[in-house]
Amino acid sequence: MDNKEVKSAIEKIVVPKEKVFSAIDKGLKMSGQGRKIKKKKVLAGSVGAAALLGITIASGFVNPTMNKVLANTPLIGGIFQEFNDSMGVELANQDAVTELNQSLTKNGVTVKLTSAYFDGNVVSITGFVDEDVEKGHNEKGEVSFDMNFEHNKGDHDPWLNGKSNDIKKVENGYNFQWKMVYPYKSFKENSTLPITIHNINGIKGEWNFDIPIQQEKNRTLPINQEQGYPEDEVKIRIKEILNAKASSSLIYETVEKYKGDDIYILKAVDNKGKVYRFGDGTLLDESKQEDGYQSTMRREMTKLNSDITSLTFYPQLSAADPKVQQLLNIKSFTLKSTRFNLGLQVNDVTQKGGKLVLDYQLTGLPKNLSKGKLDIINNNLKYAFWLVDKKYLTKIDPENPWPPKNHGIPFNKVKMIDKATAHFQSTFDLNGEDKIKNFKLENTILQFDFSSFVPAEDLKPFTVVLPVENE
Repeated sequence: MDNKEVKSAIEKIVVPKEKVFSAIDKGLKMSGQGRKIKKKKVLAGSVGAAALLGITIASGFVNPTMNKVLANTPLIGGIFQEFNDSMGVELANQDAVTELNQSLTKNGVTVKLTSAYFDGNVVSITGFVDEDVEKGHNEKGEVSFDMNFEHNKGDHDPWLNGKSNDIKKVENGYNFQWKMVYPYKSFKENSTLPITIHNINGIKGEWNFDIPIQQEKNRTLPINQEQGYPEDEVKIRIKEILNAKASSSLIYETVEKYKGDDIYILKAVDNKGKVYRFGDGTLLDESKQEDGYQSTMRREMTKLNSDITSLTFYPQLSAADPKVQQLLNIKSFTLKSTRFNLGLQVNDVTQKGGKLVLDYQLTGLPKNLSKGKLDIINNNLKYAFWLVDKKYLTKIDPENPWPPKNHGIPFNKVKMIDKATAHFQSTFDLNGEDKIKNFKLENTILQFDFSSFVPAEDLKPFTVVLPVENE
C-alpha cells in the first residue's frame, strides 16, 4: 500500500463501530485464557475493525467478476458463495473439494458435515446444525461451538489459533463454515482430521467426526532475499512462495532486536500492478539468536500469477512495550512507557464499595486525534489495565499471559472526561466474574500496557526478483 492513501481510505469506510467494539469485547471475554496471537497496533485499528466484519480481500469478498464464475459453479460451490469464500468457489470449480455426508445427533441436536478442502495454508469445513440448537443458552441467531481437533484439549489446541467461524440461518437450522490455518511445519497430502464438538450453545454432547483432508503437493518457488532496516534494528528475509490450486503461501523470516516486536507484511504488488493480499499465518519457528529474536512465518496469500518477474513487499513494524506496574498503596502516581514517549498520569484511586475508580490522563499521544482514533483508544483502555494480586504475579504464564483466576481483573469500563487532555476514568467491578479474593488496595498491583497506543510504523517497501518457475 501507499500507506497514507490506504489509511485515508480505510477511515472513510462506513463501519458500525459499536458492533465491532462489542464483538471485540465479547470475543476477549469469551476467550478466557486468551490465545497467543501476534498483535497489531491500535492506531491502524480501522483495518482490524474491517477484518472483524469480514471485509478482508484474502477472505474473499465476492466481487463483480465472481458472478461469471458462480454461474458455472457446481452445487457444492453454493455454500461457498453463501459465505463469500472465493477460494472455495474456485476449488469447487476445479473439483478439488471433498463432499461429506457425516451426521450425528446428540441430546436432540443434529450436526451434519458437508464439505472439506485443504489448499495452501487453509483448511475449510462446512456443515449444518438443526434448529434444536436454539434450545441452548445463546440468543436466537447465535451459534457457538466448544470444540477441539486431533483430540487436543482446551485452548492449547493449535488448530484454534486463527480459526474463524461463519454462520448463516437457513430453513430448519444453520449452515456454518470453519476455516483453520494449517498449524504444522510440514504438510501431509492426505490425512484425517479428528473433530470433537463438546457442546453447542451450552448443550453438552460429544459429536465426533473424522474428516479426510487432501491436498496435492505445493509447488515451491525459492527466493531467499533479505532486506534490512538498521534504524529500526529489524530485518526480513523472503524465503519462498508455495503455490497450491487456488492460493499461495509466503514463507518469510524476521529478526527483531526487541522481543515482542512484530513485522507484518501488508501487501505485495507484482511488476504488472496486481495487488496480493495476505491472510492468517502459522508460526513455524522462533528462537533467540545473536542478532535478535528470530521467527519464521507461513502466511496465506492471493494466488501468485505465473507470468510475473518481481514482487514489491510493503512491511509494517508493530513495536512491543513491556507492561509497567505500580502497587496501589498510593493515590496518585505516574507511569512511563519503557521505549516510547508515552505516559500515564494517575490522579486518583478511589474504592467505593464493590467498585474501584481510576482517574487518569494519557500523555504523549499525537495531537488532534480523529474521532475514530479516539474511539479506538477509548475502547482499548478497557483492556490496557490489569489488577493483579501481588502474591500471584509469578503465576502469570509469560507464553499465554492472563491474570490468575480469582486473583486478577483484566477488564474495566471507560468514561472519557475530556478528549482535549486525554482525561479518562476506568471503573473496575470488584465483585464481577473476574475478581480478586480478599481485595485490598495495598496488596494489588496495577499493570498498564502502552503497546496498543504505539502506532505501527510503515517500513520502506522492497522488491524481490522472482526466479522462473519450472512447470
